[in-house]
Amino acid sequence: MGDSIVIDAKVFSERLSLLQSAWKQDKRSGDSQFAGADSIVILTGKSDAENSFVKNNALHFWLLGYEFPATLLVFTPAMMYVITTEKKAKHLQNLKGGKIPVEILPIDAKNPETRTTAFDKCSELIKSSGKKKAFGDLSKEVEEVDISTGLSQAMAVKDEEELKAIRTGAKAAAAVMSDYFVEEMSEVLDQEKKVTHADLATKISNKIDDQKFFKRVSKTTPDFDNQHLDWTFGPVVQSGGQYDLKLSAQSNKENLHSGIIVAGLGFRYRTYSSVIARTYLIDPSKSQVANYKILLAAHDAAIRAAKDGATCKDVYNAAYGVIKAKKAELEKNFPKSIGAGIGIELRDPLLILSGKNSKQLKDGMTFSITTSLADLVNDKPSDKRGTNYSLMLMDTIRVARGEPVVFTNGAKTDQDSVEFYFKDDEEEVKPKQEKKKNVASAIATSNITSSRTRNANRVDTQKEEEEGRRREHQKELAQRKQREGLEKFQEATGALNGEDEKKFKKFESYKREGQLPPRIKDMVVYVDVKAITVILPIMGRPVPFHINTIKSVSKSDEGEYSHLRFNFLSPGQGVGRKDDRPFEDAQAHFIRSLTVRSKDQDRMAEITQQIIELRKSAVKKEQEKKEMEDVVEQDKLTEIRNRRPLRLPDVYVRPAQDGKRVPGELEIHQNGLRYVSPMRNDNVDIVFSNVKHLFFQPCVGELIVIIHVHLKNPILVGKRKTKDVQFYREATDMAFDETGNRRRKHKYGDEEEFEQEQEERRRRAELDKQFKSFAEKISDAGRDWTINVDIPFRELSFNGVPHRSNVLMAPATEALVQLTEPPFTVVTLEEIEIAHLERIQFGLKNFDMVFVYKDYTRTPIHVNTIPTDQLERVKEWLDSVDIAYTEGPLNLNWGMIMKTVIQDPHAFFKDGGWS
Repeated sequence: MGDSIVIDAKVFSERLSLLQSAWKQDKRSGDSQFAGADSIVILTGKSDAENSFVKNNALHFWLLGYEFPATLLVFTPAMMYVITTEKKAKHLQNLKGGKIPVEILPIDAKNPETRTTAFDKCSELIKSSGKKKAFGDLSKEVEEVDISTGLSQAMAVKDEEELKAIRTGAKAAAAVMSDYFVEEMSEVLDQEKKVTHADLATKISNKIDDQKFFKRVSKTTPDFDNQHLDWTFGPVVQSGGQYDLKLSAQSNKENLHSGIIVAGLGFRYRTYSSVIARTYLIDPSKSQVANYKILLAAHDAAIRAAKDGATCKDVYNAAYGVIKAKKAELEKNFPKSIGAGIGIELRDPLLILSGKNSKQLKDGMTFSITTSLADLVNDKPSDKRGTNYSLMLMDTIRVARGEPVVFTNGAKTDQDSVEFYFKDDEEEVKPKQEKKKNVASAIATSNITSSRTRNANRVDTQKEEEEGRRREHQKELAQRKQREGLEKFQEATGALNGEDEKKFKKFESYKREGQLPPRIKDMVVYVDVKAITVILPIMGRPVPFHINTIKSVSKSDEGEYSHLRFNFLSPGQGVGRKDDRPFEDAQAHFIRSLTVRSKDQDRMAEITQQIIELRKSAVKKEQEKKEMEDVVEQDKLTEIRNRRPLRLPDVYVRPAQDGKRVPGELEIHQNGLRYVSPMRNDNVDIVFSNVKHLFFQPCVGELIVIIHVHLKNPILVGKRKTKDVQFYREATDMAFDETGNRRRKHKYGDEEEFEQEQEERRRRAELDKQFKSFAEKISDAGRDWTINVDIPFRELSFNGVPHRSNVLMAPATEALVQLTEPPFTVVTLEEIEIAHLERIQFGLKNFDMVFVYKDYTRTPIHVNTIPTDQLERVKEWLDSVDIAYTEGPLNLNWGMIMKTVIQDPHAFFKDGGWS
């Protein structure tokens, strides 16, 4: 016991009160968690490193923050007594004076009488409290009972300080797993090194003292100090067919095997434990991937079930239910328990998550969730060691009233994060035939028949006739679509989108040697931002590497040296689905990785940051370039010179230009429109040859009157790419301020209000007339390009969610539009192949509508959450514009459906097409 020990009296008092309250409440309710004990005796002998976190020691840490060996704690309903040495008693003096009285009875080692006196006093206290006591053997006149359950329950709900300690330890554990172990594992496998599990575990174990590594944890937890970290579990690394999934597991001396790798570790931060385990799949078979998906689903189900009010068996059954439902034969491989309470104790034996434990979970409790599938057999092993394998996931969570909080979510469990491919052969593509079958059956089962309601006999004859006519018309449309599809794709055409052919992109750093920067003479690593290149000194020569050749860069410190590792792109790496890019000569020799060593650690850190920023900048430019690929340069606008152009004054434009919002003028020229802003020189030009639709929307029921232009190809307005340009004017009273008008003096009450309404109606009618007239003039000017004014039919409109907001969708002659609120929606009816109505079920208040384009490479457009009472209106409109529609009770996976159609449209229509 050093002089630096300081016990937090406030925390001690709060937790002692909590223990006493739980004890008294248990006596009143008769729950028997404290077994009816009248006094509690906690006896702690000499310190034992192996059993330092069992219940009696855990209570020391919980109340005092430290373990006090050779100390006796006695609790009565009214007081607490401590018998300990004089040296230890000094540290406990500040605990007096709290809500619950504390008496300290020091023992002098040189005077045995003090020990006898103290123990006699405690014995009398226990006898006077009652005949039942917990722990110890102080007197044969009283009955001894076990109160482990009561202590466990009292300590199970963590306060904010305890949760902070567990959360911090969990973050540190997740950081070691995702940022260190994964890198080490990848390097060993990539370079085919021979490293044993024990050696790899030792390297991880030594990371606990690396202050630089844990700086990232201290960013989110400012008072984090890795000096308070200690190992509580592992680290354990296992692979090659031998797996022990217990917390007592040890890493063996077998070499790391390129197959299924299970890694686990746990930290104790300020005496509180947190654990994590992950399974990494190296070049896995299909069955291994499928089993991991099932385990991940079970693991997520267990976490979701760990809510306030649930029981331990509810959590277990949630995970077990997933295994049973998805693959019943895996039940024998699933464990009998999937974790336990965690805190000062690594595994609370009274809060085991098993199918028989009915203990209730409460907000603030913390658990380790550990799901696994043991002793599985690989159907396609690469070698003998890969035949048997096990899968395991472990997370530290906090129970809450809402969704549980996963403290270890810094180390991801999704497939992209745990699957690694180092072999040349990539993942097999699923057969086309299987996909076709799935989609066809999905569409077939989605169709529902019309159901008879209670009032069916009273349905108007006219409505029945309309419904019959509509059914017959839809049948004709469906047959026509089927015929057209078979005629269009008469023979097997293969994929339509041509994405299979990936082109090699050439890039060049310098055209000649003279363009290299002067700094290369120093023979240092140099980042040339202008040329987007990193120059490395190799064998006395500067060698430029374009940033597009560099896959990643990582820095590590060992002693006085900093190592900078460059990983380059090369054929056959296959560590992810995005890396199957083509190369000009895949048979050429490639540098896969290169490491530079230097004593100048600061410069190495600076270079690393520069390369990361350069990579981000290059990726951003590439994305911007890709986004702007379909932006066309329009024909030049031919201005009217011999006369003044027709103008519409005081209009605003959307997308809005940068700067202050001021109204401008819209002009009609010989071959297009020009929007002129009074405060800017950057006019918005639209040529008629690029106009697809021209809409006029009156201000009836709206706050603005609109002329909307939908384009064939996007253009830039300011720095924004857009296919919709809108010109509008506000129709509200704010635009016509009449404050101070003299007439107001002579008008009062209803008469004035009536006149104001009349005036607003007149203004709105005048606005509509002005904008409609100008739209017709645009149509006349663009008659050579067959531009017609289209007006949305408000009486046919219905509510829906095409993007994020619930808006009014209005059919027009040539399109379905939403022009009031950006982002705008314009669906050209001529381009639609078919419409599908989803979630058509009795009892649902809303349904969804999906439009499939005739160009199958375009993503289908969704209009969601349409009220069910507008279903008949939507059907009638679709039928009136000759769009075939189908209905179904479920939402379909349109990405997968369209992928199947694109892969082989001939086979799709041969199998029945959209029917």
